[in-house]
Amino acid sequence: MAATAEKTAVKDAAAEQTRVEKTTELSEQVLEQVKSGQRSAIEAVRNFMESVDKALPPHGENQSRRQEVIDSALEMSEKLVQTQYDFLRNVVHGVGESLGASRDEK
Repeated sequence: MAATAEKTAVKDAAAEQTRVEKTTELSEQVLEQVKSGQRSAIEAVRNFMESVDKALPPHGENQSRRQEVIDSALEMSEKLVQTQYDFLRNVVHGVGESLGASRDEK
C-alpha cells in the first residue's frame, strides 16, 4: 500500500513538474513575442516620424497640420498598447484558469 502511495506521489510530482515547465516555456514564448512586437512598434513609430518630418517639416507652414498628424499617431499608438495589454492580461488569466482547473481535476 505504501509503495502504491509513493508511486502515485512520484507521478503527481512529475506531472506538476511538467506543468511548471510547460507554463514557464509558454511564459517565455509570450514574453519574447511581446518584446518582438514592442521592437517592431518602436521601429514603426521611428519610420513614421521620419515620414512626417519629410512631408511636413518641423519648421515652416502647416504646423497645426503636422501636430494634428502626430497627435493622431500617438492616439493610435496608445490604443495599440492598450490592446496588447488587454491581450496579455487575457492570456495570463486564461492560463491561470487552465492551471487551476488542472489542479482541481486531481
